[in-house]
Amino acid sequence: MSETNDLTPAEMRVWRAFPRGESVDFRAAENEDPALGNTWGAERTVRANVLRALLLKAPQEEGEIAALKITGARITGVLDLKYATIDAAIRLSHCQFDGVPDLYGAHLRQLNLSKSVLPGLTSATLRVEGVLRMTDCRMRGPVRLGGAQISGALFMERAEFTALDDSEPVLQLNQATIGDDLWAPEMRAHGQVRLTGASVAGRINVQDAEFNKPDGTALDAQNLNVGAHVRARCVRAQGRVELRGSRISGRLDLLHAHLSHPGDTALRASSCVIGELWLRSGDRIEGALNLRRSQIEILILEPEMLPDQMHLSNLTYTVLTPHEPAERRLPMLERDGDRFEPYGYEQLTAAYRHVGDDDAARLVQLAKQRRRRTTLTWYGRLWGYIQDATVGYGFRPLRAAVWLLSLVAIGSIAYGLDHPRPIKADEAPDFNPVFYTLDLLLPIINFGQEPAFAPDGWHQWLSYALIITGWILATTIVTGVTRTVSRQ
Repeated sequence: MSETNDLTPAEMRVWRAFPRGESVDFRAAENEDPALGNTWGAERTVRANVLRALLLKAPQEEGEIAALKITGARITGVLDLKYATIDAAIRLSHCQFDGVPDLYGAHLRQLNLSKSVLPGLTSATLRVEGVLRMTDCRMRGPVRLGGAQISGALFMERAEFTALDDSEPVLQLNQATIGDDLWAPEMRAHGQVRLTGASVAGRINVQDAEFNKPDGTALDAQNLNVGAHVRARCVRAQGRVELRGSRISGRLDLLHAHLSHPGDTALRASSCVIGELWLRSGDRIEGALNLRRSQIEILILEPEMLPDQMHLSNLTYTVLTPHEPAERRLPMLERDGDRFEPYGYEQLTAAYRHVGDDDAARLVQLAKQRRRRTTLTWYGRLWGYIQDATVGYGFRPLRAAVWLLSLVAIGSIAYGLDHPRPIKADEAPDFNPVFYTLDLLLPIINFGQEPAFAPDGWHQWLSYALIITGWILATTIVTGVTRTVSRQ
């Protein structure tokens, strides 16, 4: 191209350094701000067409490894490398780009844009054999990396992504494949970040990152596949975090996280398969939490972080920590919509039994029966109240003994003060108020007292009451015991 025959002194420095892989540093000071690059003069300005011609021509020197290494330059025009195959490594750090680089479908060995300021990046289906670095980058427009294949790691520490409008996500990594880690602690995104269908063989680190899209989805990572851990400690998300259908082999670490999307869903991790989910030591979630149909091996859930609205139907977990009393765990099931979902109670019961806390497991089952009672007809609810009051649905058997002893005491005192008359005085046994009361209360056992004496007046009404109460008590005990035994 004509630009290669009429190079400026700055471009000539770059052209001569390329075959030997030498670095060209145009900076006057190391702490320069590349955002001020539009004020830089011709002495540190390089045309994008010159870089394109240099990379495509790739002049070589024997015994040297060519590489493009520029620091602190203003790059004018559009760096157009779409569909190009570039063998040389590219490092354009601390640079300011006037135009949006077009790397669509390009095949690069390595790309480093660290600490540069760009108006965006068009690089869908880009292939990088090594690592892609955008450390400390400031992107002022959409970064399109959809379908990219990065054999190494992707580095975006402290990078900032913004756009003039929200017509599309500011960072697009949908369907991207990363062969190592995605490293982006302290990243700042002012707009949606999209990771739908992406695959990361290693870890994702977004510790201390900020995702801001208060009126919509801040992080869209549906069907994300991660081979190791997702470290999202101290992350701040204003807007929905969407993880539906994702698979995370290790842990999803949300310690000290702040998730906020008031009036909508703050975190949706439904239909996921996750090794460990850590939700503790952070601010209370502002918005709904949706974990429906997910499979989580270890669920670390702190009650203080849980929001008022939760969706937990068909959530499966093996271990629930930290170990909390059932009274502190049950509210999360009660917040799960207006419908009765028995599966949630069964899962919580299984978690308590897994650690040997049978008392807590019984309390959860009792709460389940009480919640179920609200869905029954009036007579079903009445029978439920009776079972609850007498034996706690079989999970509080000592309550039946208290009822029995109380009724025996009432009957014994009443009949002891005023004996009922014998039916046949010469054949009747000596009257015993305790065993007479037991004869009335216990439907099957016969001590020979009740058939031999005939109460009258108010004693007769007391007898009727004891007989009816005895049958009710016996029925509820049998029902409760049957329910308890069937669960063992």
